[in-house]
Amino acid sequence: MRIATWNVNSVRARVDRAVAWLQRSDVDVVALQETKCKDSQFPHEAFREVGYEAAHVGLNQWNGVAVLSRVGLEEVEVGFPGQPGWSSSPDVEAAAEARAIGATCGGVRVWSLYVPNGRSLEDPHLQYKLEWLAALREAGAGWLAADPQAQVALCGDWNVAPQDEDVWDMSVFEGSTHVTPAEREAFYAVVDAGFADVVRPHAPGPGTYTYWDYKQLRFPRREGMRIDFALCSPALAGRVTGASIDREERKGKGASDHAPVVVDLA
Repeated sequence: MRIATWNVNSVRARVDRAVAWLQRSDVDVVALQETKCKDSQFPHEAFREVGYEAAHVGLNQWNGVAVLSRVGLEEVEVGFPGQPGWSSSPDVEAAAEARAIGATCGGVRVWSLYVPNGRSLEDPHLQYKLEWLAALREAGAGWLAADPQAQVALCGDWNVAPQDEDVWDMSVFEGSTHVTPAEREAFYAVVDAGFADVVRPHAPGPGTYTYWDYKQLRFPRREGMRIDFALCSPALAGRVTGASIDREERKGKGASDHAPVVVDLA
């Protein structure tokens, strides 16, 4: 079984590339982030034609997450327990964004997660990000407490570079989000709750990235970040036989700024 995660950066703009990649990569399940469309706009039929069911949540042209599967799609859940909401104004009640969807696929509980960006050190969005990750940690710990043998994959764009080697130059990120101690602690709190980064052992750094900005020739200059991860519960981590980052999919016209991350399971 093969599970993947990919920030597709607009599924409608990249549906042809996504379909071609699914056929080429032979993955069974893929978690998509930043679909950037409403549920009514999601291209279900294009994926159905190549054998994948889809569960999607999207509220507008921002965010949006989906799980595609050719090995079953059951118990779909939008949002995880305790997921905080966001409001850009103190006068407007916070509402849940389209940032998390889970489904059971071939016996594995796959979550597609799009962690808030944080924006800047002074922006309230950073506190929202930290609260969001803390709530995810609590939810994940609860799942494992209820069933230590649960097979759970937390897949997605975490918007955190947890180690210095996960960015091409730490000096460039001085005073920026994604690399702060608070964000890294929030990421590792999920790891400490029992969810292992199963990709790093098979795709070690430095110089191993999943995201390259479109600007300033970041991709050809190999100036990237590793911010897309699959964190697996103990029972699932024990099944991992390999993992890779498909850097080739970042190449060419119309590519997402993220590369797919693929995990192989026994």
